[in-house]
Amino acid sequence: MARTCLAIILAAGEGTRMRSSMPKVLHQVAGLPMVSHVMRVSAKAECEAIAVVTGSGSEAVNTVVQNESKAAQVYEQTERLGTAHAVLAARPALEKSPDDVLVLFGDTPLLKPETLTQMREKLAEGAAVVVLGFRAEDATGYGRLLEADGKLVAIREHRDASEEEKTIDFCNGGIMALAGSSALSLLDAIGNDNAKGEYYLTDVVEIANEQGLTVEAIEAAETEVMGVNTRIGLAEVESIWQRETRVRLMSSGVTMQAPETVFLNADTIIEADVTLEQNVVFGPGVTVKSGARIRAFSHLEGAIVGENAEIGPYARLRPGTDLASGTKVGNFVEIKNAKVAEGAKVNHLTYIGDAEIGEKANIGAGTITCNYDGMNKHKTMIGAGAFIGSNSALVAPVTIGDGAYVASGSVITDDVPENSLGLARGKQVNKDNRAVEIRERNAQLKEHRNKTSR
Repeated sequence: MARTCLAIILAAGEGTRMRSSMPKVLHQVAGLPMVSHVMRVSAKAECEAIAVVTGSGSEAVNTVVQNESKAAQVYEQTERLGTAHAVLAARPALEKSPDDVLVLFGDTPLLKPETLTQMREKLAEGAAVVVLGFRAEDATGYGRLLEADGKLVAIREHRDASEEEKTIDFCNGGIMALAGSSALSLLDAIGNDNAKGEYYLTDVVEIANEQGLTVEAIEAAETEVMGVNTRIGLAEVESIWQRETRVRLMSSGVTMQAPETVFLNADTIIEADVTLEQNVVFGPGVTVKSGARIRAFSHLEGAIVGENAEIGPYARLRPGTDLASGTKVGNFVEIKNAKVAEGAKVNHLTYIGDAEIGEKANIGAGTITCNYDGMNKHKTMIGAGAFIGSNSALVAPVTIGDGAYVASGSVITDDVPENSLGLARGKQVNKDNRAVEIRERNAQLKEHRNKTSR
């Protein structure tokens, strides 16, 4: 849009009802703090300026905000005197006279950018105030939006509503858009002549109407404006976010065998023709490319999964994992900070850390890259076409050359040249009849223990 926009995000909640020492807006949905969700939605709605209003002593919120956007400004509400008072804490940002001002809440992570764009379009058409409403299944306790001739004339709190007004199901979602040209004058006109002595943002509707300005309301889904006040509410919002994201991914071409058991992160990227089996969990920073299959009970974080790769079941991909196309990572395999080239296989019961594995290499069951010496991490290099036998320990730093073999059960501490066989295990010795002696001795020990325990 060819209009400037300021988003003011109110984020001063202390989390008292969450029974938490952490500020409410830092509680996470899909692995991302709620305030970060709202900041990202604002950015997608082309709000180039973002002001976040925090409470006193909210250094943790400030840190998250700055990490999310270096351009965001943080303002402190030193006293809790109502929502309008909180908005005016960002007065320096308002004084820059943006075309549009959006007033948002840091605990509404399900808000959609299209909704904010629709509110901005109403401002562009001449509205001075736009209120976001929703149709409530149970409107008890919500302020009602009273309209006449397509305009919003009042917001009536539930306790003040007449019996007829209480039948209205169009309710106030709290989120508001203000024309920048009149925003400050409207906010400054709000008084605190009420039982709590607070400055309520909802009063701006009545003030704007008195001044002959246009006030409108638009409608969003009830879930979109859900605010989080308790741990129960947090879980409900998480469930909605997961469900909506699963539907979006399946609509884009992702197969989920048991969608309700797949848990996604806010930044998860999954391309078309990926198949997700049941009980797959995505942490932050995962990209899964087309044609890959993530099998059941796998956990991925900070990983890239290449085209047509197969992962799991029961695999764990940790940060720094980069799997090329056609790779296979099988049962009970853990990979961290490692690159696995095209067509390589790490099939079972294996740990690969701080390593590079070449094309079409085969890593046998029970292989361990011994990457940590107690103080420092070291790298293992495995060449293209190499074959690592089962139950091998590769003590880093070490290089296994292209086409090399490592014999099963070996502890490799030196480099293995290409096309060579590395063999590092004790020589087998057979003792004739020794098994009979061992069984007899063990039987005698068992009989002795049984006698002494009586």
